[in-house]
Order: sequence, then structure tokens, then C-alpha cells
Amino acid sequence: MEITINKLEDWQDVVEQIIPHLKHNILLLKGNLGAGKTTFTQFLLKDLGSADEVNSPTYSIVNEYNTPKGKVYHFDLYRLKNLEEVYDIGIEEYLDNAFLCIIEWPEVYEEELYGLEYHMMSITNTGENREITFD
Repeated sequence: MEITINKLEDWQDVVEQIIPHLKHNILLLKGNLGAGKTTFTQFLLKDLGSADEVNSPTYSIVNEYNTPKGKVYHFDLYRLKNLEEVYDIGIEEYLDNAFLCIIEWPEVYEEELYGLEYHMMSITNTGENREITFD
């Protein structure tokens, strides 16, 4: 699925198109700094029924949110330097106990997901709009 958005309100359309396709409990979010990964997550959590305030987990590494369907964990692995640091935060336990895990900057952990089912979303900021791919 490919989507182009031009303004902030378009994120709602993105979420409405993606939610019916979420079949797995892992969503990898890729995109450069400022592409809109956390903005997408804010819109997604609202649509999933969360009343929690959604913030970037840049410094906390992981944020936890409540939804009627279960816990959503939002990771930002940008500052983690190696796989050992990822395991030190207990990522496996989160993955095993979540309705959904959203992982920004997943590259340091991506190879460990081999054999698991997950979704991938890429956001490219072209300067004029955002190009989104989801599978």
C-alpha cells in the first residue's frame, strides 16, 4: 500500500487505511528524523481508543499505552547502539505481552525478527509531502 499525504490532517486517512490491515502485533516504523513516525502513532493510538497522551519515546526508549484491545508499546531504538542494549530493555517480554508493539528505528533489532510476522511502514519526507509505504 502506498499513500501520499500533504497536511497534518491526512494522517487520519492513513490510519483509517492501515488499521484494517493490522494482522500482526509488531509494526516497524522507518523514516528519517521528523518524518512523522510519532505523529502517525498519535493518530493510530487515538483511533485504537487510547485516551493516553502519546509522546515520542526518544529518551524513555519505550512508552506504554492502554487501549480497549490491550497494551500498546511504542519503542524508539534510535539511541541503542547494539543488540545487547535492545535485549537489556526486555523487548522480548514486551513483544510477548502486547496487543501491538510499534518500533521506531528498528534497524538494530530487525534481523532478530526473522521468522516472526510483522508489518513494515516507511515514511519519506520529500519536503513537499510524505510518501508512505505499508506492508
